[in-house]
Amino acid sequence: MTIHFDEKGKFYTDVVTKKTIRSTIQTITHRVEGNLHVKADQRLIDELRTSRQFIAITDATIFHAHGEVELSTNFVTVNRDHIIWIVPQDEVDSDISESGGKQ
Repeated sequence: MTIHFDEKGKFYTDVVTKKTIRSTIQTITHRVEGNLHVKADQRLIDELRTSRQFIAITDATIFHAHGEVELSTNFVTVNRDHIIWIVPQDEVDSDISESGGKQ
């Protein structure tokens, strides 16, 4: 790791601190469940607005349109142009998810 100091004593490192957000991502053809990584001082929407075309997802499970698991992997990237919606798992209503979507 490299540390640089400016003239005021502020230091800079090569390490970028990120927080992990467990999310469900719906693409045009698949659903992806996994961890998105966002800079500590940003929101998920801020990460999506970056200029990068692909979003990195770790500990991912990819599902077919019919709900069957197609693939589980430690790392996958998703093209931003193919994303329909994203839901952070901590914002999913536990009553709905436990009842299979029925109330």
